[in-house]
Amino acid sequence: MLIATLIAADRLEAGDISVARDAIAAGGGGAGAVDWLEAGRAVDLPLTGIGRAAARAALEALLPGVDVVVQPSENRRKKLIIADMDSTMITIECIDELADYVGIKAQVAAITEAAMRGDLDFIGALDARVALLKGMDRATIDRCREERVKIMPGARVLIGTMKANGARAVLVSGGFTVFADPVAAEIGFDLAISNTLEMDGQGRLSGMVTRPVIDSGTKRKTLLAELEALGLPADMALAVGDGANDVPMIETAGLGVAYHAKPKTAAAADACINHNDLTALLFAQGYRRGEWLDA
Repeated sequence: MLIATLIAADRLEAGDISVARDAIAAGGGGAGAVDWLEAGRAVDLPLTGIGRAAARAALEALLPGVDVVVQPSENRRKKLIIADMDSTMITIECIDELADYVGIKAQVAAITEAAMRGDLDFIGALDARVALLKGMDRATIDRCREERVKIMPGARVLIGTMKANGARAVLVSGGFTVFADPVAAEIGFDLAISNTLEMDGQGRLSGMVTRPVIDSGTKRKTLLAELEALGLPADMALAVGDGANDVPMIETAGLGVAYHAKPKTAAAADACINHNDLTALLFAQGYRRGEWLDA
């Protein structure tokens, strides 16, 4: 059986549920009794007689301000989450903000945007951007982290609740250790994997990234390695990210989620969260609002 979870950024009304039922019926399926995960905010709708792709097509973008997750009812509560960092667990792209401190944010951000859309090779784009930061001192990097890094709304609640229910949480980022390690610790991840910015003998950026680079392949390999170590099937993993370099892990996980994502990432994902914060991923796993471990 499939479950469709409807999650409103504002409010779900009885009329919205009726609209969703009609859409499923028009696709040849049926919808069972609703189960409210939070009154007026999120609801589970059991589906029969319709496939996952057809149900998603019928419901996605049907209701303004409502995200939809369609998935099998079995194994909804994941025991592993693999997450991207920049623009997923934090609100910024760290390299763009670093560039702002030397007056080249627009130039660097354009490369970042193209890479995250999948229009540029990730490693080549990373090398090009880091080279532009050559000579930046560690104090500036630390200042950027302190002044610019903001945890994405819902991140602490998502990770805290999943861990309290026996899940393992791994942050895998194409960004940098000087940001990822503190972010992972603040949110509550068990492990963080990211790239290292090389420094010269004077404590300034050399303009290079230590090899091997953490890229899309690394993200997928980390997901598979964690599943093997935990003895879990792929359908017990959740992967979430926003950029093209997240696509391989999103496609491999049992529930791959595109979070306020670029088009290629959204097209590859099982579900897209476009209106809500990261707590939508708790509703997607069937957690009721009263079960959340509030930060």
